[in-house]
Amino acid sequence: QVQLVESGGGLVQAGGSLRLSCAASGQTLISYVMGWFRQAPGKEREFVARISRSGLRYYTDSVKGRFTISRDNAKNTVYLQMNSLKPEDTAIYYCAAAESPTVRRDEYHSWGQGTQVTVSS
Repeated sequence: QVQLVESGGGLVQAGGSLRLSCAASGQTLISYVMGWFRQAPGKEREFVARISRSGLRYYTDSVKGRFTISRDNAKNTVYLQMNSLKPEDTAIYYCAAAESPTVRRDEYHSWGQGTQVTVSS
């Protein structure tokens, strides 16, 4: 299976931007649909965005127009560009792989360890 490592989190003021990276090893990311999820304190892990093998993107409503998911197959890395950040975006962000386009958490595997994003008001 593929191994995933997230990075790029941090503390940012509301309205700011961050770019998260998800670096893969073991297998090439082009083999998978790649997704980003997040988990805020006391809440369940929720779907944020996914990108298919062909590059089709899908987002949860709350991040549409603010977040962009992309993949660099040459670097075997998936990114999540986050703009216009809000305090409610504060969470641990995880990337994961799936065999088909889905928003279901239980259909993703090879979860990374996560990266903390904190947005101050």
